[in-house]
Amino acid sequence: MTDEEGPGRALRIVVADDEPLYRAGLAALLESAGHVVCAQAGEAAGLLGAVARTVPDLAVVDIRMPPTRRLEGLEAAVRIRRTHPGVGILLLSKYIEMTHLQQLLRAGSGPGTGGVGYLLKERVARDGFLDDVRRVAAGDFALDGEIQRALHSSRRKRERVEGLTEQELTVLRLMAQGLTNPGIARKLGITVRTVEDHVGSIFRGLSLPGEAESQYHRRVVAVLTYLQS
Repeated sequence: MTDEEGPGRALRIVVADDEPLYRAGLAALLESAGHVVCAQAGEAAGLLGAVARTVPDLAVVDIRMPPTRRLEGLEAAVRIRRTHPGVGILLLSKYIEMTHLQQLLRAGSGPGTGGVGYLLKERVARDGFLDDVRRVAAGDFALDGEIQRALHSSRRKRERVEGLTEQELTVLRLMAQGLTNPGIARKLGITVRTVEDHVGSIFRGLSLPGEAESQYHRRVVAVLTYLQS
């Protein structure tokens, strides 16, 4: 893997937020971390145009944008997911909005698909945000704990998820937060091999097809199943 392709490479990012000072601050933070902010937008139409022109690695999107400041940003994110599935979507908001979020999470989960993140502005810290930027650009998930809880409360757990053990559910929750197997092992104080065993049990418990039989990454499908349950 070259430096240009590796995890430390500069990302091309579009920033969309209707508050000029907040948008400028985000852009400055991202550029200070070595990334390239290839466009900024203050409303949904501008965001869609910027993504179409630049096809970035990631779009950082405020959910509520002009003209109504309701769900224009989230609706634009769903459109980007459909038209440019390789672009990661990192939502930033002061609010928890479930409308369209399930659709965004489900829209495209195959190889080459960008990740999805949803963070609450008042809970975002600098280093954590920059880590989540890379995680989502790499195709993973980054969901604030409050968002996860809201997703869980929106529907009953599916029977297959309920069949998992408490330890397997804990591992699956950490997968949904974007942790790798070594990261989960450190978090829980167990070995990577034990985590791998739990992940295998999760795949079997959710009746996911074998790696060779599935066109989607089983880890992504497992997280989606958990979030939708």
